[in-house]
Amino acid sequence: MDAFQKEIDERTNLTSSNKFELLLFRLGSPAGDSPGELFGINVFKIREIVPMVPITTAAGTKSPMLGMVNIRGQVISVIDLPAVTGCTPKTGLNILLITEYARNTQAFAVESVEEIVRLDWSQVLSAESSAGGDMVTSIARLDADVDGSRLVQVLDVEQILDMTSPVKRSLDRDHSNELKDLIKPGSIVLAADDSKVARAMIESGLSTLGVPYVMTKSGKEAWEKLQSLAVEAQREGKQIGDKVALMLTDLEMPEMDGFTLTRNIKSDQRYKTIPVVIHSSLSGSANEDHVRSVGANGYVAKFAIEELAATLKKTLLH
Repeated sequence: MDAFQKEIDERTNLTSSNKFELLLFRLGSPAGDSPGELFGINVFKIREIVPMVPITTAAGTKSPMLGMVNIRGQVISVIDLPAVTGCTPKTGLNILLITEYARNTQAFAVESVEEIVRLDWSQVLSAESSAGGDMVTSIARLDADVDGSRLVQVLDVEQILDMTSPVKRSLDRDHSNELKDLIKPGSIVLAADDSKVARAMIESGLSTLGVPYVMTKSGKEAWEKLQSLAVEAQREGKQIGDKVALMLTDLEMPEMDGFTLTRNIKSDQRYKTIPVVIHSSLSGSANEDHVRSVGANGYVAKFAIEELAATLKKTLLH
């Protein structure tokens, strides 16, 4: 096994214990006179890190888009990440983070890269329950639960990509009636995603499909909601399947990730019959294989409402 594959396998195995690796980088500061705050991105989404190369600015390009670069024969759009967050890099844009999100490859220009840290998802808190801004999905505590621990802002990349390159969404209305017929009256789709823009897209899609749902902001919140619905079902003399038709979950979420949520559901006799569909921007065959290894019934990459509808239908039919 070569070193690269071994490294991928090691990172994949981290998900068995609710852990992940975060690449730390800096974008500058609002005033441009200090190193600025630390930001982070899941290493799973990084294809490679390269020194800045010449950027071709296309006609009509507007900030925060910088233009295009040619990396190994592939033309990739470049996004000025400091401009998105309102930071001014002190030494300029020196590094490109080549990432793969939601079926697309893009480059984020940053000032500097610091290190890779290994964290437990329990060290990551939702930004909506803290002081995070609109572009921040969560806050990671690098030194666990210690007073004065270093904090890292985990950017909501889905929000940034939707802002710079909005996703076009269309839907075949035939899916609507088909899905409604597959869901038992009184039951819902329980959904979990920590990104504001992702939640808005999911809610819009499920509403268009006529599918009843409850939206949560993390795997932990979804797990707690599932448990409360199970208690409610027992009190009413019903099965959990009478309350929850399907679980739709993202993978990267604070406190409890989608891998752990899926394993919790599939290893519990009360919930194991509930179908689980992973809806993630972590695309690629390696990630899809790992998703199925934890017991998920289906996988669909963000954001294509047609494919989401088709995957939900296929899963509910089995």
